[in-house]
Amino acid sequence: MTADYHTADTEKGDHIDDPSEDALFMLINQLCHPDNTFVAITPADDSDWYASISLLDDGSYEVERRDPRWREHGLTTATDVSRLATDLTIWLAARGYPGRPQARPRDEF
Repeated sequence: MTADYHTADTEKGDHIDDPSEDALFMLINQLCHPDNTFVAITPADDSDWYASISLLDDGSYEVERRDPRWREHGLTTATDVSRLATDLTIWLAARGYPGRPQARPRDEF
């Protein structure tokens, strides 16, 4: 299968095309030290936005989102994986995709 919107990849090599909120929850929840410490989410097309979630030493997560089109760059930390997956899904839904109009994204984190 080829992604229509975006892909999620982990440090250990897990890959999911167009991950659902549940799939994002699973990927984030499975992060662990020392060899699976991040999830990177990138667009399926040639857009230049991205999101990444990194497991910190204290067990919290650093969340980075960047969308140059809107001059958006956010860096925060989170501890609630469920809320993180929900907020990330909302942020991803606001990205521009071929054939779909794009509204100005809301900051959910």
